[in-house]
Parts: sequence; C-alpha cells; structure tokens
Amino acid sequence: MTTALPPVGERIREARLRHGMSLRALARAVGVSASLISQIETGKSRPSVSTLYAITKALEISVEDVFDNAEADASDLGAAEPMIGTALQAVHGFAQPAGHRIGPIVRPEAREVLQLDSGVTWERLGHVPGTRIDFLLVTYAPGGSSSSGDQLMRHSGLEYGFLLEGELTLTLGFEEHLLRPGDAVSFPSSTPHRYRNDGVTPAVGVWYVHEEP
Repeated sequence: MTTALPPVGERIREARLRHGMSLRALARAVGVSASLISQIETGKSRPSVSTLYAITKALEISVEDVFDNAEADASDLGAAEPMIGTALQAVHGFAQPAGHRIGPIVRPEAREVLQLDSGVTWERLGHVPGTRIDFLLVTYAPGGSSSSGDQLMRHSGLEYGFLLEGELTLTLGFEEHLLRPGDAVSFPSSTPHRYRNDGVTPAVGVWYVHEEP
C-alpha cells in the first residue's frame, strides 16, 4: 500500500515565511487570490500542478524543497530500511531531512503519494539529494487537468514524459497533441503547456522534470 501524504501547505507556509513574503504578495506573484493561498497553506484546498509550480517559482525554491521538511531530524529515514521509513512517513508525511534520498530501490508499497487539485496524482519514484529533479508516476483521472480552466503553465527546466495507459491531450504552445500509450514527449518546461484527460479512463505515465535554479 502506498504512503498517502498530507497537503504540502505547511511546507509552502514555512518557505513563504523564510522568504519574508506575505500571503497577499505570494498570491499576486502566483496570480491567484490570497484566500486560495491561505486555504492551500491550511490544507483546506490542494494546489493544481500549475499553481504548485507557480508557488515554487515565486518562492525561488524547487518542488522537491516543498516536499522536504527542512526542520526534520538529520537521520536519513527510509533509505536503508524502506518499510521503517514508510511507517514513519505515514505519520509525518514528508517529515524528512531536506534533500533526503528516496531509493535507491522504491517498491510500489513504499511510494510517497501526493494528491493535487483537478484530478492529478503524483507518486514519487525516487530522489537523489542535491538534485532538482521530479521523477514521478503521474495519473490524470478522467476530466483531470494540470491547471484550472484553459490556463497554460510554464516553469523552468526540461520535461520528459512517457504515457503508459489511457490518453492525454497535451497543449504545447499553439498546438494540441493527443498522446496514446507508448507516446513520449520532451520539451523545455518554459514552453506554455497543459495536460488534460478528456477520456473515460485514467491516463498514467512516467514523468521526469529537471528543474533549473
């Protein structure tokens, strides 16, 4: 059984306070309401994929920085003993030292799972400390989308994806592409883009996003 994680709102709030930014200032930088930022921080709402990347950009951190709790104990839990690490993660979520290793082997039952808004689920497949890489098994539920409405997202880095199941529509710049199982994508993440699942079955794929500072 995978490890469900609590909302990342607490980590976002800690990063915002360390950055010396008010709720309203962060909301203006992201382009959303201060009320939504507050609801995300208190766990009442989940960020969409696009909102999460926009928040990390505004706070000058990576997605991995939001996942990891910098105030946790310095021991590297879960690296040598996956089942012990999983049990503790179930209690504390991502309460691990900043930059903690996930792996080198990650069994399906030991994956950390993050539920985002708009029907998107991220399962972390591994992480090497000191890198800014999101290595994820991504699931888009029917009707799921990486951003609300027709908004396109953009963020730093390079993006690679491989679709395993279902169908996924990728809007990339001014073009739309229908991805089917076996299709792969790669592009600079600074290109405006959005994923959505217009089908009736989940779309599942492996994504590798290399964030740039």
